[in-house]
Order: sequence, then structure tokens, then C-alpha cells
Amino acid sequence: MASPPTGLAPRLALNPPGASRWQDLAAGLCVAGLLIPEAVAYAGLAHLPAVHALTAAMIGLALYAALGRSRFAIVAPTSSTAVLSAAAAMSIAAPGASADPAAYAGAFTALVLMAGVVLVLLAWARQGQLSAFVSRPVLRGFAFALAITIVIKQLPDAFGFELPQKAGADPFHALLFAVTHVREWHVPTVAVALLAGALIAGLKRWPRVPASMLVIALAIAAAYGLDLKALGVAEVGVIEAPAFHFDVPRLPWAEWVTAGELAVGLVVLIFAESWGSMRTMALAHGDTLDANRELMVLGACNIGAALFQGMPVGAGFSATSANAAAGASSRWAGVAALVAVGLAVAFALPAVHLLPRPVLAVAVISALWHALSARPLLTTWRMNRDRLLIVGAVAAVLFFGVLYGMLIAIALSLLAALRRFSQPVVHELGELGATRNFVALDGHSGAAAVPGLLVLRPEEPLFFACAERVVSTILHKLEGRDDLRVVVLSLEESSDLDSTAAECLLELNQHLRGSGRSLVLARVKEPVRDLLHFLDPDGLGRTDGMFWSVDDAVQAARAAQQPKGQA
Repeated sequence: MASPPTGLAPRLALNPPGASRWQDLAAGLCVAGLLIPEAVAYAGLAHLPAVHALTAAMIGLALYAALGRSRFAIVAPTSSTAVLSAAAAMSIAAPGASADPAAYAGAFTALVLMAGVVLVLLAWARQGQLSAFVSRPVLRGFAFALAITIVIKQLPDAFGFELPQKAGADPFHALLFAVTHVREWHVPTVAVALLAGALIAGLKRWPRVPASMLVIALAIAAAYGLDLKALGVAEVGVIEAPAFHFDVPRLPWAEWVTAGELAVGLVVLIFAESWGSMRTMALAHGDTLDANRELMVLGACNIGAALFQGMPVGAGFSATSANAAAGASSRWAGVAALVAVGLAVAFALPAVHLLPRPVLAVAVISALWHALSARPLLTTWRMNRDRLLIVGAVAAVLFFGVLYGMLIAIALSLLAALRRFSQPVVHELGELGATRNFVALDGHSGAAAVPGLLVLRPEEPLFFACAERVVSTILHKLEGRDDLRVVVLSLEESSDLDSTAAECLLELNQHLRGSGRSLVLARVKEPVRDLLHFLDPDGLGRTDGMFWSVDDAVQAARAAQQPKGQA
């Protein structure tokens, strides 16, 4: 096999040239047709001019094509990051975006820049696994509630009515107003929205057809030919072309600190959402990705977007899955999307001001349709697992808003993990016949306890949150059982120990020795052996007191119990 050429091309050319190039081109056009209306809409969600979203989309596509590794990831503004960033930036700059647009834009850019820096620092520290600390049920619940919130916010544009300021405070009041004021709906606007929705739904049967782009083009032509504005159908208005002006926000130090604090939630959302999309596609197509590298690239994309006054970017599920469904085979599809967006910005942007707002609202709803499906939530619910996390994540967003909802969702994930680790299960093991295997007594009828020995296995790693409970559980199991002289503790779940867990083991050993019993450790990993030998070389850390298997530990304990001279 010939060695691959050097440079950018071999990283992009993950598949052989030929037909795949045409597939990438078609996929890129399809993705561009999705990104352009999304950019305009997501900028509205962020209370920013559309130029900020277009800038971010082009920078995200370019940097990820050059540095990323996923064949299918499309890095551009997403609905979730737009809404979360807007809520965070408002808390930095002013109660509302209209109070001081310049201050708001500066705070918004600072937030994106800090998020990018934090992403790079986490990648440098090789902390790509941190995305796993936000559980999938929490992410799904957050995405579901966020999609509901965003869709409700599109109703005034889709149905042509004005939403009073008080009614727009939360999605419940906004939906209630829309339902109870049907007479205020603008009939021509509703007709345009329904027609656009029907066309997009019909065209989606062919994934390789850029449905949103075609419908938007038809809507612009109809607005021009039929003069929809004269019928009262609102237009998007003039959209400024990206200037790619390099600048760093000039904020007081206190606001930078606040931006750094609020960037944590944005970082979690960017990487959890992006890594979920990337990993799903990688597993489906047999690819391998490095979480730390993708974390670094996402950080670079957000730093680049911020320095040119763009919005936060990530690999959203809608664009990434649309790219794969359209037949993409390499990152050249992202390059094709970049070129298509660039050409549209250069030549077609002046015509976009004719785009009817109800069509844009329908395009946003279409992009979020997958997130409105309750099927993933119901699947988890039927498992009878994590129900509180699902309900909590959904309720947090709907009742407390996007920013606090995200922070609450993160807290729920961490509390669930701490709760599980702080309430460990310690199984008593028994010998399974003559197999030398030791299994849980309460799960295997053929297993038998070893006379004189108590063989235990904690089902979670020992660390500060659970070590004391494990020791208490062991002592509780020894109560009233004077026949047990040796405790064999299997540490197979613990690859290492923190200081709290190590001290608890030493205290347990001392307590057992004081009552005439002994502690023997089994399945001890090298880091644990080294630590215990350092702390107590003549006691618990003796080399001959730690064993590689439970059976070896039991045999040694049996031999030690036998009177001298007996085999």
C-alpha cells in the first residue's frame, strides 16, 4: 500500500476519491441549506444580528475541517448554545439585550472566548472523559425541554401575532397566550407557515435533498413575485455580510471573572452535545475518535469564532446527522458546506431579506423536530432507571430558564453519581463448588460460604465518598458472628485509592486486629499495593498479605487458621 501524501488533504481524504467526492459535495450542499436558515434563526435566539452566526458557522466549518477527525461532524452554531449563551451574557451585561447592545455583544463574545479557552485547557489536561459526568438522561431531558422552549418562541413569527412582554417571561405563559388568542393570528402568515411546513416535511423523505434550502429559495421567490409583505407577512430584513473583524472584548476584570464562571455550563453543553453527536456517528460507521483531541479542536473553533465576533459553535446533532444521512464520506463534505455558505453569503445574501419570517420559524422547528421526540425519554423511563433525572432536567429548564436549567441539570448528574458512589453495595462471596470461583451468595444458589472466613467485595471503587460506609458495612456484617476470624476483602473495583480510602483500610485493619481478627486483601492492583506498602509495610501493606485472586487469599487464610503441623 502506498504511503499517504502529507498535508491537509490526507486528513480530509478518509475515503478513496471518485464517487465519494460527489457524495461529499451533495452532502455539503444539503448541510449548507440547513446551516444558513439555522444561522439566521439561532442569531435571533441569541439576540444578535445574523452576521455573528454566519461568521461562526464559516469559522467552525473551516477549523474543524483542518483540525478535526470526525467524518460527519458539522461544527456551527446550535440552538442550545445560542439560548444558553444569551441567558448567560444577559446576566453579565444587563437585564436585557436591549439595555446596551454593545455591552451585551461584548459580554457574549467574552463568554464564547472563555468557553473556548476552558475547552482547550481541559483538553491539555486530558479531561475528555468529563463529558460522561453529565448523564444521557439529563442531556436528553435538557434537550427536550429546550426544544419545547425554542419552538414556543417561534410561534409569534409562525402565526403572525405580537407576544406581550409579560406573556413571554416563560414558555407556559407564551403558549397559553398563543392558544387563547387565536383571533390575533395573522391568516396569511399562518398559511405561509403551514405551506412551508408541508413542503419541508414532504421533501424530508429524500435525505439528500436540501429541503430547507429549497423551501427558503421558493419562499424568497414567492415573497418577491406575490409581494407577501403587502399582505402583512413579515420579512427577515437586511442581513449584514461577515467582515471577519479581529477584536478582543474590552471588559472590566470582574466581568471577565463572571464570564469564566458562567462559561462552565456552556463548556459542558458544547462538549457533551458535540461528543454525543460525534461518538454516535463514529460507532455507527466503525470510526475511532479521541475525546481529548476533539475537545481541543472544539476549543480552537470557539476561540476563533469569538475573536471574529461569532457565536459559540459545536457539532449539533441535527446538522451532523443530516450530513451523514446525505451521504457524506469524509470531512470534504464540511469543506463543500463551507464553500456553499461562502458563495451564498457573497452572492445571495441581499435577497435573503425577502425571506418571510414564518418560513424561517418553520425551518427552525424542522431542525429541532428530532429533539421534540419523547421516545428516548420513554425508553429510559420504561427501564425504571433515572426517572428523577429526566423529570428534574425537563422541569429545571421549563421552570427556571435555560441558564439555571443547565446548571441544575449538571448538578443533578453529579448528585446522582455521588449518591450512587456514597451508597455502595458490599456483596458477601461464596465458593462455587470446586471451580475456584467466588461469586455473590445472594445471586448463586450453588455458592457456599467459607467456614471461618468472611469474603466481601465492594461493588464500587473505594474513594472518599464511600470508603467509610464500606468499612461500616463490613463491621456490621461481623456483628454477632464470633466464628469469623478472617475478613477477605476483594478490591477488584479499585484501580487506585485516595488518602481517605487508604486511611479507612488501615483503620479497619487495626480494628480487626484489636478484636482478634485479621484482614486479607485480594485482587489488589499495583498502585494500591505500592501505596499500602508505603503506608504500612509491616502490616496491611506486607507483600505476602495482598493477593492477586480471591482464591489465593482464601487458601492463604485457611492455611493460617490451621494448627501448626497440619497440612
